[in-house]
Amino acid sequence: MSRELTPPPRACIILSTLNAKYIHASLGLRYLLANMARHGGEDLRACSLLREFTIARPPQEIAAALLAELPAGEGRQIIGFGVYIWNLAQTTAVVRLLKAARPTLKIVLGGPELSHEWQQQEIVQLADHLITGWGDVSFPKLCRALIHGPQPLQKVIAGEQPPLDEIELPYAEFSAEDLAHRLLYVEASRGCPFKCEFCLSALDKTAWAFDLDFFLGELDRLYARGARHFKFVDRTFNLKIEASLRVLQFFLERLDEGLFLHFELVPDHLPERLKAMIARFPPGVLQFEIGIQSFNPEVQQTISRRQDTARTLANLQWLLQESHAHLHTDLIFGLPGESLESFAAGFDQLYAIGPHEIQLGVLKRLRGTPIARHTAAFGMLYEETPPYTVLQTAAVDAATMQRFKRLARYWDLLANSGRFKRAMAMLCQGPSAFGAFLAFADWLWQWHPDTAGKTSGLRPEVLLDALFDYFTTQRGEEREHVRQLLRADYLDSGARSNPRCLSGLLGDRAAPQPMATKRLRQARHVAD
Repeated sequence: MSRELTPPPRACIILSTLNAKYIHASLGLRYLLANMARHGGEDLRACSLLREFTIARPPQEIAAALLAELPAGEGRQIIGFGVYIWNLAQTTAVVRLLKAARPTLKIVLGGPELSHEWQQQEIVQLADHLITGWGDVSFPKLCRALIHGPQPLQKVIAGEQPPLDEIELPYAEFSAEDLAHRLLYVEASRGCPFKCEFCLSALDKTAWAFDLDFFLGELDRLYARGARHFKFVDRTFNLKIEASLRVLQFFLERLDEGLFLHFELVPDHLPERLKAMIARFPPGVLQFEIGIQSFNPEVQQTISRRQDTARTLANLQWLLQESHAHLHTDLIFGLPGESLESFAAGFDQLYAIGPHEIQLGVLKRLRGTPIARHTAAFGMLYEETPPYTVLQTAAVDAATMQRFKRLARYWDLLANSGRFKRAMAMLCQGPSAFGAFLAFADWLWQWHPDTAGKTSGLRPEVLLDALFDYFTTQRGEEREHVRQLLRADYLDSGARSNPRCLSGLLGDRAAPQPMATKRLRQARHVAD
């Protein structure tokens, strides 16, 4: 006869993480919370709390807030932390404070940052248990053992990967406040069949899809509650076209002014049926994140990245010409074997097509990723602390790496922001758009009095004045022509200040029209 399991009156479980920004709502914690009522035992959902913070909040405040949630006295109390590359240092400080204040508190860790190469991590030494990999089933089981016994003997527990139909979906755990103010992450599948060595998904054997009828039913309930902003975290949304078509059709049937959808696309897999569906969406709804990473075939081969470049370029051109989707494309600098010159050639190839945004990333050696096998052969040197960014390679020295990081920051402020469309078009004229912008970035860092030595805290007005100075003193452009061009950019951006270079040109301006924040950056990229 089995005994009935009930948690002690003072048992309490807190699920917590430190998000990069408030707008991010942790999908992983909500999976854990939803599954506290399943997997072998009584419902622990009733004594479980979800508490999220941001990395900007002082660790002392976070620790105090968590302790205030726990019952006073000798209860069996557990706090589980989701640990990522962006919150490792801050979460370590919080755990240190918690264990000092309440040594009997059980700290359980999980997340991608601690699922590999965890042996020397201080936070693991401070905590009681670590679950590596999937935690949907393993975390509830561990909590039951900690509350009822027998106490687990292992500190590090390999997460159990169940069939997806045994995992409770998390979407009911999004609160009304989440729906109103935060970014909602959803996933129709997990895993990835590709083996790009810079990505943790290279360790997956394949991709696994959730039951689509059940998943769409959950999305329908979210939509009925008012959710309109969905960010799909599937690594390969367009891997299986039938599923992609059903998801897009689901949203086509629910189009309204507030709907916004973000998907990651495989760039060289866009069959005609999917194109036809994409073309039916109006402006402002679809955003596609498309990882190009490198156009260098030797680099692609080195990092085990399969990509048909000709088809990728053709698909990008089709999306830009025949659809209203906003294209956010990604390139990575510092990959093994990639030089500044070969990266520039790839950048120019992409820039010529004209995607709305080109995100310039720098390689990071995430713990557990296969990219580590190239360290010696390609002279890869990385930061020892998060985010483990590459410092130099055999093809790129340290000074050039720093030079590129500055360029990437300026590119985001000037090009990706959409504030300076006309100015960027003029700036990047010539045989190499990358070379032209690099020259400007070097000048901005070294010579302009308002920007020298700075890559942050640069207001649009400062950048506008810097552009004026560069065009007129370094490029020999006619002053009044430049002023009129910059004036048009500035008025289109909706800014309301008074840049020095536009003195006397702005006059009376109508108040800028209100625009949803999530679409503001996109709207600036819309063609005149």
